[in-house]
Amino acid sequence: MPAACDSVLEDIEDIVSAEDLKPHDRQFVRKNVFPKVRKRNSQKNIQTDDDPPSDSIIPGAQKIWIRTWGCSHNNSDGEYMAGQLAAYGYKITDNSAEADLWLLNSCTVKNPAEDHFRNSIKKAQEGKKKVVLAGCVPQAQPRQDYLKGLSIIGVQQIDRVVEVVEETIKGHSVRLLGQKKDNGKRLGGARLDLPKIRKNPLIEIISINTGCLNACTYCKTKHARGDLASYPIEELVNRAKQSFQEGVCEIWLTSEDTGAYGRDIGTDLPTLLWKLVEAIPEGAMLRLGMTNPPYILEHLEEMAKILSHPRVYAFLHIPVQSASDSVLMDMKREYCVADFKQVVDFLKEKVPGITIATDIICGFPGETDEDFQETVKLVEQYRFPSLFINQFYPRPGTPAAKMHQVPAAVKKQRTKDLSQLFHSYNPYDHKVGERQRVLVTEESFDSNYYVAHNPFYEQVLVPKDPLLMGKMVEVNIYEAGKHFMKGKPVSDARVYTASVTRPLGKGEVSGLTEEFRHTLQNGTNWKAHPSAEIPVKTPLSSWMALQLPWQQEGSGLKILSVSLALLALLVMFYYGGMKTEL
Repeated sequence: MPAACDSVLEDIEDIVSAEDLKPHDRQFVRKNVFPKVRKRNSQKNIQTDDDPPSDSIIPGAQKIWIRTWGCSHNNSDGEYMAGQLAAYGYKITDNSAEADLWLLNSCTVKNPAEDHFRNSIKKAQEGKKKVVLAGCVPQAQPRQDYLKGLSIIGVQQIDRVVEVVEETIKGHSVRLLGQKKDNGKRLGGARLDLPKIRKNPLIEIISINTGCLNACTYCKTKHARGDLASYPIEELVNRAKQSFQEGVCEIWLTSEDTGAYGRDIGTDLPTLLWKLVEAIPEGAMLRLGMTNPPYILEHLEEMAKILSHPRVYAFLHIPVQSASDSVLMDMKREYCVADFKQVVDFLKEKVPGITIATDIICGFPGETDEDFQETVKLVEQYRFPSLFINQFYPRPGTPAAKMHQVPAAVKKQRTKDLSQLFHSYNPYDHKVGERQRVLVTEESFDSNYYVAHNPFYEQVLVPKDPLLMGKMVEVNIYEAGKHFMKGKPVSDARVYTASVTRPLGKGEVSGLTEEFRHTLQNGTNWKAHPSAEIPVKTPLSSWMALQLPWQQEGSGLKILSVSLALLALLVMFYYGGMKTEL
């Protein structure tokens, strides 16, 4: 039988011939070896086309549907978030069904608004949509059960909405709820020069401050917006000027309490308003937002002068909530009915024709029939042309929710009775036949008319003539309803064009330079900052490398996002071009 070996090996190295590769050579030929891709049969590892792995999703290519509830401050936040997302390449859609992600911007003032918000979350989840939550509800109570596992963007963090949306689309849950501060001092919120998409290209909503100085026992908004924090006058004036340069002809000033503006930064509302008036071009108008009685009392003389200015609407929203001092005390409103009457009587005398709008809560805890009748008498006395009647809803976490509640049937009946009183008079009948100057800014809900407002911010419906939109014209009032008048344009009257330039188109992003718009449309080179360059015609890298002025502050989350996207690209290119044979 032949031996296994013809000779005896003296050393293990003798088994390696001279032609064989040495270990050092083997190390450097590995670059020519290509791994073979294995097919995994395990069901848990199968990825469908509808649900790609998170690291292969390209941010900035999805469609986003935005829904906003609540006040004009919330609407302004929604416009800013839409603008930033659109500037980064996301498509803002009006069709919720086709959207990849729903951005739900909530309101916490009343239970029905939160119910709509909660139902929308459920609907989005049933439709397999990605969800990002914003507004006062998640800011005030982020630990609610129905918010678990969902991404949240805080009311002061809206300048980081792109980051939150980006991570959410990848399947991550992100929550940014912090406050913005400068040297320990709380700021009004995100910067005012952010890109935005105005719901109405002719109307700019400017939040002059956030939060308030009150502690009303029924208010949930305080939990979300916090204490007063005002924007500097210079920033607000610059925002107004920019708006007029973009074709805006009407500015709304908004906040939780405009009357308290500036108390935290050593100024006041009249000082701001006089600066803004200087920036308003002929044919444009300024509308003031809601102010509580205590903070307007000390400025009545100046406010009367400002409200008499031809470029400021003679309109003021002053919530009274109740005409009972005992109820106001339980609400912790910090004024009495006599204070409210003093403000209204003074302004009516000094600003003839002024429109005073107010709010009333029916059925606040402890409200008696006598208390309610005092409120009824107040409405009978002033016959407010604009009256917001609200049935009381106890908001969780507020002191009023723990008070003895008025029976639901009684609250409902009082709300009904006050509503009937309000609809029993027509505030505009005496104005039929008048000749009024109006500013046309929008289309009516039924699409049959254009909507304009006269100097007292009363609604006037005019014919749908495209030449009237954005113009200030004179009309003859020929009909009056409960909430509106109808006017016919005077043929020989002068027409004022308020806009200093062509208004932006519907859905067009505000606050972008022409150079940047060209970049977004054509994918060409653009540099926003010395450290930010965009390669030619590379949409994805354009999105990732772009460093806009409002994003120059360092962000660990942003760096992580870009790194993951780059890693995904490398993996895709590597496996896409490799061979499967050894």
